[in-house]
Amino acid sequence: MTTFNEYHLDPKQFPFLDKLQENWQAIRDEFTYFNSNASESELQFVFDVMGPKNKTIKTKGNSKYKAFGVLFQGMPIEKYIQFHQIEYPQYESEDVSAKAQELRARYFPKLTQVVEETNLDNDNVIRNVYFGTFMPGLDVKLHVNYNPHMNRGYLGLIVPPGDIAMKICHDKLYWHEGEFMVLDHSYPHCPHNYTDYERTVLVVDFFKTDKPREEVIKIEQELVSDRLQENPYSLGIFGKNDKAKEEDFITYGLSHQLEWDKAM
Repeated sequence: MTTFNEYHLDPKQFPFLDKLQENWQAIRDEFTYFNSNASESELQFVFDVMGPKNKTIKTKGNSKYKAFGVLFQGMPIEKYIQFHQIEYPQYESEDVSAKAQELRARYFPKLTQVVEETNLDNDNVIRNVYFGTFMPGLDVKLHVNYNPHMNRGYLGLIVPPGDIAMKICHDKLYWHEGEFMVLDHSYPHCPHNYTDYERTVLVVDFFKTDKPREEVIKIEQELVSDRLQENPYSLGIFGKNDKAKEEDFITYGLSHQLEWDKAM
């Protein structure tokens, strides 16, 4: 039986996620079609421009995490680039924003439509939408995602069998295709993929619905401003506050110790 707590949240609390879940196969098909049919230059552009980069979250070994998306802080990727005037020196001869819009429209029309409809009906509650792929052997070190204004949903798209899990406090949680896992990422956590296959989910960040909208918008604006100054290519997703602190390791270790105490 699935149990929920203060950091592992019941997706049924957030009915605005339903439309994305109902269309998970179409969204997965767009992702696989893109990977199979995009040119090498298109693939490179998407990962260079449409994917958040981080300088703080570390992995064990050489296996990587790959991400790219269509929505950041409630704006389509091309409008986000324009609004924040992000420059990409390697593409200085191209209109980066126009290229991002063209690729988003060509390869991800269904995902774009569902996200737009959901936000239209729910006061722009969804803030970030991007594909996240764990390469085989990935092991991410303990960290937090300092986002007190929002929760993170993962919609399983490609989840092979085996040990692919999120370790958070004393729980080990597993992704499932066609289902959402919703977490409060302010708790220390460390995911891994101990299989020989890639795992891909749709990451959906959304405002916490139990907080006043004015409050969460203010937090988002302040965090994004700080993160873009530190690293404009983070797209406002990652920042220096994501590093695990000493107290995070204590919290994480204490949770496991309490479980051992109960078992004994």
